[in-house]
Amino acid sequence: MLSTSIKLLRTSRGLSQVELAKKLSVTKQTVSNWENDNIQPSIDMLERLADYFGVSTDYLLGRTEDSIISTQGLTNDEIAHIVLLINDLKKHR
Repeated sequence: MLSTSIKLLRTSRGLSQVELAKKLSVTKQTVSNWENDNIQPSIDMLERLADYFGVSTDYLLGRTEDSIISTQGLTNDEIAHIVLLINDLKKHR
């Protein structure tokens, strides 16, 4: 599940394995190994992945389907707009 989560988050942001590797200061081969379930990231790297993608470690590990969206640095008005958008999207599913 972790391998799928990493790949899905990376591709949904339009990042190549090389680009993600650079952002996390690892090699492209490391990212490839995570995504192919050959190796698991360390706990420290799992936290870095969660922080980078703005999700919880539980989300990465497949323990929950709820992702977290960081609103750090946004104004209250901007946060309110995001909440309205999320609610609107939920209505139209």
